[in-house]
Amino acid sequence: MSTDSVVIHHNPDCGTSRNVLRIIEAAGYAPEVVLYLEEGWTRPQLLALFAAAGLTPREALRVSKTPAEQLGLTAEGVSDEAILAAMLEHPILVNRPIVATAKGVKLCRPSGEVLDLLERWPEGPFAKEDGDLVIDAEGRRVAGA
Repeated sequence: MSTDSVVIHHNPDCGTSRNVLRIIEAAGYAPEVVLYLEEGWTRPQLLALFAAAGLTPREALRVSKTPAEQLGLTAEGVSDEAILAAMLEHPILVNRPIVATAKGVKLCRPSGEVLDLLERWPEGPFAKEDGDLVIDAEGRRVAGA
């Protein structure tokens, strides 16, 4: 993966995902945007992403605004294999956004986490769509962003 290569697994309905995409683009990258809700996931794709990001399927499971609880996936003792199978059937169950660059793969929540993966950042000040700063006027990362 080249130093300018950025892939974002994106849900345009998610504010965090939109903020991460804005940060990437404002930093001058032209990311490959994977609309996983439309395209779905493959088992090898998810396993590779989770391994690269150091996540288990349970750690990557999105519970909020998904059918995770109704499917019984939040119960103790549910296997990673069962969670993975559900993610393949219901792509919304994978937490987002997941970003891959030459520096690594990461679940970027909160949105400022994407800065760890970028060689260059947007010029500061840079705010999320809700107005909260991610990068201050001096170009420094804002704590908690």
